[in-house]
Amino acid sequence: MSLPEIDPQTQTELEAAAFRRLRDHLAARTDVQNIDMMNLAGFCRNCLSLWYQEAANERGIEMDKAQGREAFYGMPYDDWRAQHQTEATAEQKAAFETAHKAHS
Repeated sequence: MSLPEIDPQTQTELEAAAFRRLRDHLAARTDVQNIDMMNLAGFCRNCLSLWYQEAANERGIEMDKAQGREAFYGMPYDDWRAQHQTEATAEQKAAFETAHKAHS
């Protein structure tokens, strides 16, 4: 079975819809900590916000890291952290160090 033929505009719209659904899913799953995502998948919400910022910058839209995070999180990052982020455990930090070394 092959993929249906999709024009470039529709492909962009589908990709944007998938991104929004991922963003919304992660917004609903505040129990999933960024460090756990990094340890398991090699990316987290901060990575997605950075990729969003980079895409804006590539298109001539001035956006800094804080603005990219606010666009992704739907609120200032410090507010999101205060509401949803917990302090990483020693085990999470050790797993991050191990994973980071393996992919550097």
